Amino acid sequence: MQEANDKSKSSRSDKLKIKVNSNENPYPSTDIEQKLLEPRRLTSYFIVLIDSGSITYKLDLQDITVSEGDLLFAMPNQIFVPPSKTDDLKYFKVLFDENTLALLPQGFPFLVNPLNSQTITLDHAARERVRKVFEILNQILYTDQQSTDSEIILAYLNLLLSELNSAYFKNEPVDMVNTNLSKFVEFKLMVETHLTEQPSIHTIAEKLALTTNSLYRLVKGYSGTSPKDFFTNRLMIEAQRKLRYSNLSVKELAYELGFNDPDYFSRLFKKSTGKSVSDFLHDQDL
Repeated sequence: MQEANDKSKSSRSDKLKIKVNSNENPYPSTDIEQKLLEPRRLTSYFIVLIDSGSITYKLDLQDITVSEGDLLFAMPNQIFVPPSKTDDLKYFKVLFDENTLALLPQGFPFLVNPLNSQTITLDHAARERVRKVFEILNQILYTDQQSTDSEIILAYLNLLLSELNSAYFKNEPVDMVNTNLSKFVEFKLMVETHLTEQPSIHTIAEKLALTTNSLYRLVKGYSGTSPKDFFTNRLMIEAQRKLRYSNLSVKELAYELGFNDPDYFSRLFKKSTGKSVSDFLHDQDL
């Protein structure tokens, strides 16, 4: 039985994909660092705490500046363009995949960004706690000579995400976090899961056990837009991602995103982004 348990732990540890980088544990070589700094579609969750200094990331083609005490988080499939590190920057970064997240004992709603803010400003006490957890993860993963049981690594990752989840929703009423938020998170997950199927808002509301009016109030309250506009905006973000990192034609892209009419897709893209597809691609090449 003990042998079976050891094998189970080993197998679980092999599936654990988590990395930590910091000033004390930078990228191993200039070549690797340069490759990691290239624009890419994220395959993991990415979290960076700025301990001192300031830096600007480009996330889904938008510039986001984070300074001392700020934290940025990004999600799988987002277009991520990290900048070159500045000399006065002190930071901690952690990356982990969906499989690692699934091993944690609870969910973390902030990771689907329901409040549409991918930065978190930590107060002094929270910042110190988060910094200590980062330091421990860095020690466990890169300093200790002996391998650490995956359960310990997961425990500290769980602690880190718990701190961040609490800080993200700090200004939200408790009853809203516990009730309306859970429904909005379900809505966002449904959008992600069925994006290219483009279900009707009525269908989405039925699956969430809501009326269309209730769904409208919920989505409007959290995102500032209607459910239909939210869905359209998410589709246009995906269109920009695919235009940036694939060689699909406009027609192929339209069909891949669930549009039957490529001309309608082109008109919607221009209305949403203010640019035609050709102008968007031209700007990316500059």
